[in-house]
Amino acid sequence: MSVTLYLFRHGQTEWSLSGQHTGVTDIPLTAQGEDEARALIPWVSKLKFDHVFTSPRIRAQKTCELVGLQREVESDLAEWDYGDYEGRKSSEIKVSRPHWNIFRDGCPGGESPEQVSSRADRLIARLATLSGNVALFSHGHFGRVLSTRWIGFPVAQGEHLQNDTASMNILGSDPSHPDVRVIKLWNATPRALG
Repeated sequence: MSVTLYLFRHGQTEWSLSGQHTGVTDIPLTAQGEDEARALIPWVSKLKFDHVFTSPRIRAQKTCELVGLQREVESDLAEWDYGDYEGRKSSEIKVSRPHWNIFRDGCPGGESPEQVSSRADRLIARLATLSGNVALFSHGHFGRVLSTRWIGFPVAQGEHLQNDTASMNILGSDPSHPDVRVIKLWNATPRALG
């Protein structure tokens, strides 16, 4: 049996609302973020998960807790390390670096695209040894990296994926070609579909 990954982004935080890059800073969900997480319960309750992993950050762990799942912390699910850009908005960074793109340029003092790609590849190699449904609770940029690497694309292609707070994404295999990895569902949220 093959593995199917259900990748959830955490609910809203003050910094995701303001657009500040939040890598290692451990901030909680807002009340709205908690409501967003709870809105995923009807979807999650219809699924059986063989494994549940979450980023070590409290925003991802709380999202997992609010949907009612027991979890194991997986450090490789942490958000991109923004280094010197932690807490800054893209618009602020682009004042001094007008053409900056995290997926191409990375972050000084933090992770480069090559480093975050290697981390995603390492995680994918471990997840590929599992079978059944696997729930992953992670973050916006790292979720985009994990998904692009899942289908064999370079990290730079992650810029083309939007990943809203409290969204569900499904990564798996083409049923007709089990050796071909696909994105089965992307950026689904109860508020967008409701």
